[in-house]
Amino acid sequence: MLVQIWGKLMGLASMMWREVAKFGVVGGVAFIIDSGIYLWLLHGSMADSAVKAKIIAGVVATVFSWVANRFWTFRHRRQANVVREVVMFAIMNAIGLGIAAACVWVTKYWIGLTDTTSVFIAGSVVGLVLGTIFRFFAYRFWVFSAELDDDPEFSSDRELLHVGSEPTTPAAPKADTNPLPPRIDE
Repeated sequence: MLVQIWGKLMGLASMMWREVAKFGVVGGVAFIIDSGIYLWLLHGSMADSAVKAKIIAGVVATVFSWVANRFWTFRHRRQANVVREVVMFAIMNAIGLGIAAACVWVTKYWIGLTDTTSVFIAGSVVGLVLGTIFRFFAYRFWVFSAELDDDPEFSSDRELLHVGSEPTTPAAPKADTNPLPPRIDE
């Protein structure tokens, strides 16, 4: 039983690693966009409005994120109904943005730390990490949820999880199970 569960978990990890890696790249670029705009606004016209500055920066980064995730990260899961996808994406990002803005609000108004560094860390580090975890699962399971098994790059995903079939017994190990390359002595 544990072997079957372990096998399914490894299959799930193998299936999702591509999406997680691409999502991480998109998230990194969105982080740069979000943080750059946020700091620019905090040092400029919105110096007295950190929460509003965080929301504006988040909206700009969200537009970039939708385009990049739709056409790259989850391109194999795009929905035919683009309007529904955009609405779901907007709702999930509003929740993620709300998480980041709430972190700024708690830091500034509840804890009382009002310096730029504190509100930046609250919104663009703590809030973004929490929001990103929420967003990945929301995108993966609700926004970009269409299954396109005929895409060759993802055609074996169901086999990794043994979906629709009874798992087979594990294959016998290969004769040489040493993962290290042979040692060459000089």
